[in-house]
Amino acid sequence: MLAVGVIAFALFRYVGDPVVFMLGQDATPEDRQRMTEALDLDKPFYLQYAKFVGRALQGEFGLSLHQLRPVSTIILERLPATLELSFVAALLALLSGLWFGVYTALRRESWLAHLIQAASLIGVSLPTFLIGILLILIFSVTLGWLPSFGRGETVSIGWWSTGLLTASGLKALILPSITLGLFQMTLIQRLVRSEMLEVLRTDYIKFARARGLSDRAIHFGHALKNTLVPVITITGLQLGAIIAFAIITETVFQWPGMGLLFIQSVTVADVPVMAAYLCLIALFFVVINLVVDLLYYMVDPRLRIERAAAH
Repeated sequence: MLAVGVIAFALFRYVGDPVVFMLGQDATPEDRQRMTEALDLDKPFYLQYAKFVGRALQGEFGLSLHQLRPVSTIILERLPATLELSFVAALLALLSGLWFGVYTALRRESWLAHLIQAASLIGVSLPTFLIGILLILIFSVTLGWLPSFGRGETVSIGWWSTGLLTASGLKALILPSITLGLFQMTLIQRLVRSEMLEVLRTDYIKFARARGLSDRAIHFGHALKNTLVPVITITGLQLGAIIAFAIITETVFQWPGMGLLFIQSVTVADVPVMAAYLCLIALFFVVINLVVDLLYYMVDPRLRIERAAAH
């Protein structure tokens, strides 16, 4: 995360002069100098970064150069929208991907399995922004069933705002969550299918059949469980990717989350907001990878056996 912060600060120093964006082209040199000193932009890079790290350790990321408000406050306002969208997209991708993957592995010669496989190729091939535009064209413009932008009506629960408790909020969530989760869903589906086909060929599955176990016990009690280890790896990494790449979906649907905030910050060279966003995304990846490693221990009994043998 420290490396991400250094890279972010180093890169964002060249995206533009925030003082020009704040004061405009007509500002006098004296006004620009005063604003530069007030924002500590006249200090060396390492001092600016050290100040940023010190504040970050206390949960503060300084002031937004564009809005002149605490960055932590701005991010907390946008964080619920991004996490809600990412959670629904990840849940949709995981449940649908598992179901489609298991079905296409067990019924691989059926016409529906071939249709799902063909559709998964489309989901993997099309870029996210194009999927979003096509869904807007079909369901918003042509059919008029779903909204094409915004988050709908939200309800505040403390500092957290949610659209899951309102009809308009749920309708507004459908198209963005499908757009964001479609690539991950097809990836999980194809992974589950290939891994399950591989597991079904193993000797212990043949032995389970010889023991007279039912197909349900073999498929879901043995095959699927042993398929989950690589699936957990991909799903964990893709969950971080969903949060990180929500930036495209949020831009297409004008979803008021952190991704849209990042894009808006780039246009006005708001370095503290951009750096805080990237550090927060890095934190998500670190935490998610830790959770994935712990889930390995729960799912794969070989790790528990090795640990017990070591003691």
